[in-house]
Amino acid sequence: MSIAHHTNAEPLNIITPAKVEWQMDDTGNMVPVSGEFGDVYFSHADGLAETRHVFLEHNQLPDRLAGLVPKQCFTIAELGFGTGLNLLATWQLWRQLRDTYPQLADARLHFITTEKFPIPLADLTHILALWGQRAPELVALIEPLLAAYPPLIAGCHRLDFSYDNLTVDIWLGDAAQSLSKLAIERPQQSAPQPHIDAWFLDGFAPSCNSTLWADSIFTQMQRLSRPHTTAATYSCAGIVKRGLKEHGFAIKKVKGFGRKREMLTAIMTDTDHIDVTSDNESHDAKQITTDSTFNHTAIIGAGVSGLLMAWSLANRGIAVTLLDKTAPLAGASGNPRALLAPKMTPIHHVDEHLHTIGYLYSSRLYRDLNQKATQLNTAPVLEPTGALDLLVKANIGTEQIADYPDEMATTLPHEQAQNISGIKEQDLSENLYLPQSGLVNPQALKTIILTHSLIRFQQLEVSEINETEQQVCIEGSDQNQETVSILADHVVICAAFESHQLDERIFDCRKIRGQLSWFTPNTAQLADLPNIPLKYSGYCAPFNAKAGDDELNTVTAGKPYLLLGASFIRNDTDTDLRDEEHQISRDKLVAAIPEMESIVPADTSLWQGRAGIRTQTPDYHPIVGQLTNSQRIWTISAMGAKGYALAPICAEALAGMMLGSFAPLSNAMLARLSPNRTRLQTPLT
Repeated sequence: MSIAHHTNAEPLNIITPAKVEWQMDDTGNMVPVSGEFGDVYFSHADGLAETRHVFLEHNQLPDRLAGLVPKQCFTIAELGFGTGLNLLATWQLWRQLRDTYPQLADARLHFITTEKFPIPLADLTHILALWGQRAPELVALIEPLLAAYPPLIAGCHRLDFSYDNLTVDIWLGDAAQSLSKLAIERPQQSAPQPHIDAWFLDGFAPSCNSTLWADSIFTQMQRLSRPHTTAATYSCAGIVKRGLKEHGFAIKKVKGFGRKREMLTAIMTDTDHIDVTSDNESHDAKQITTDSTFNHTAIIGAGVSGLLMAWSLANRGIAVTLLDKTAPLAGASGNPRALLAPKMTPIHHVDEHLHTIGYLYSSRLYRDLNQKATQLNTAPVLEPTGALDLLVKANIGTEQIADYPDEMATTLPHEQAQNISGIKEQDLSENLYLPQSGLVNPQALKTIILTHSLIRFQQLEVSEINETEQQVCIEGSDQNQETVSILADHVVICAAFESHQLDERIFDCRKIRGQLSWFTPNTAQLADLPNIPLKYSGYCAPFNAKAGDDELNTVTAGKPYLLLGASFIRNDTDTDLRDEEHQISRDKLVAAIPEMESIVPADTSLWQGRAGIRTQTPDYHPIVGQLTNSQRIWTISAMGAKGYALAPICAEALAGMMLGSFAPLSNAMLARLSPNRTRLQTPLT
């Protein structure tokens, strides 16, 4: 990785992959050892049995998880992801319990883990293949974990295993810093406060790596815990005992695993610093069900934000009524395709860069939804294509691109860039290749989301929203112009630039008209057009229309098209098609790639298109959160032109706020998204 261009004195926010070495264990098997710390990743005797003994049994997880009530979420925090063995053992237990106890069908498990030196995917695949041989019961879990394993960049990586009601957040970076980013404060008292129920303290031995046993770690543990939160660790070192006791935990020594005589368990007895004796009799963790539960949410606006908000809530057992004055995807979200390719940032900003965080999460989500599409025999949600950014309009250069893992972003050699892109004459030595990028099919996404049993769409033009202490009443007119009233526990407004009209507490955003254009190339043109999506001052993308696409746009299934976008007209809310904006998109393409002048038709009169109105805040961040002086009204809006990249992660964050679970965004990022942030207190002029 090149770091010469960084001149600031701050430590670079670049993740260093673990150096994995191998030793022979007590049974003659080769086991991985940390090259950084010289300690084993798991017990030489039996790592899986040790995990079950130390972390599962001594956090009393079999009983505590079995006692969850419907919609309740249990949150585990782990220090030291390592090989993922603790996660796999916990996941297997969770599956067994859900098979045994019917009430767990709607309960959730949230597993938060930290890692400063993550194991590269190739090494992790080798390690877990060995565990698959030793413990065949883990094989069914290893494969999806490896498939979802994130690129090794700093920040929170959310992995959703919704079929098991399991959410995994992997925070890559310093553990104390990562824990400090977990937000527990809520702007309104009605919003429930998240907390950790059980801690897995599984860092390397204090003698090898003292940073995971520092005072800053125990301070965060105290902040994030509540009375009866438990902790377990294999270590009985003095630094561990003192740290727990000085931060509100009662500790207790119990029988260790294998040859280890002792291990520690702990329970939070107070949120203040207190000193307690180690023979405290209340070490059994109590099951406290103070989590927020509600049954029904109405979402106003069925664009990408509304659809993804509905998906996040429905996957948590909440019934959703999705409302729109016209139809799902009738507005700016209903384009034939959406290009999923982030605006990259220098890597030392990446953990707080919403575009990158959102891109990685949405990419995983859409790939997961492709599996559902296969089951439903519908078009895939994401067509993996890769994308090439010509760096015409970018805030990152090739030297900074080199800081990223190649599987996420890289610069291709000129000849390879030409071969992949299909561009024959242009110098492409300056480029950014995004191998995980692709084209999202909005129609396919809508189809899958609306098949969820807890999501119901209703056409309604909302005229009034009235909130009481117990509920919210929505009134409006249906397609027959009849007045309809809907009651809900909560309302989420996702109506783009019309959100302000529904509730004036939502910022009146900048309105930007954007027209996408597309045409059907002939055979000769098709051979010379780009092979993959390209980014410049605009973008272009070849695609083949799928069955169902004609429900939203003028396309014919099976035919090829070239999509060009998009115009950018401020303060214009008309959605008529304009030939001059077709020409603008063509001109952008030709200016960036001159050889397209003779290939792309100059006569745009037969082109098709779609115009939508984007919503943008002064600071370019979306609006996500609870409205001021409200207990039950929330919003997710102002996605600009990045809805398909940002809406999934923003919907997850808002669902967490509503239900009292941790968001996959830092507290600083949540503040930057707040509907009540300082930048939104002054109206646009």
